[in-house]
Amino acid sequence: MKRFQVDRGAIKFVFSGANIMCPGLTSPGGVLDEEVDAERPVAIYAEGKQHALAIGFTKMSAKDIKSINKGIGVDNMHYLNDGLWKMELLD
Repeated sequence: MKRFQVDRGAIKFVFSGANIMCPGLTSPGGVLDEEVDAERPVAIYAEGKQHALAIGFTKMSAKDIKSINKGIGVDNMHYLNDGLWKMELLD
C-alpha cells in the first residue's frame, strides 16, 4: 500500500476522524508518493511516527494534491481507536 505522511499539526485531526487535507500533505512535514492516482487506498503516517495512523482513499491524484494544494486530499476511512478499531469479535 502506498504511504502518505501528514505533518505533526494534522495528527489530532486525523485521530478525530477528519479527512486529510492537501496542505497537511504538502507542508514541510508531509510526504506524498507521486505515483498515486485518484480513488486509490493509501496508508497515512504521521511525521516522526513509525506506524500508520489511518487508512483512506485519495480524492485526487498525488500530483493534483501537490499542485492544487487545497481541499480534501484523502478520505479518512479508518483511524486508530475509531469504532472499527474498538469492535469486539462476536462469539
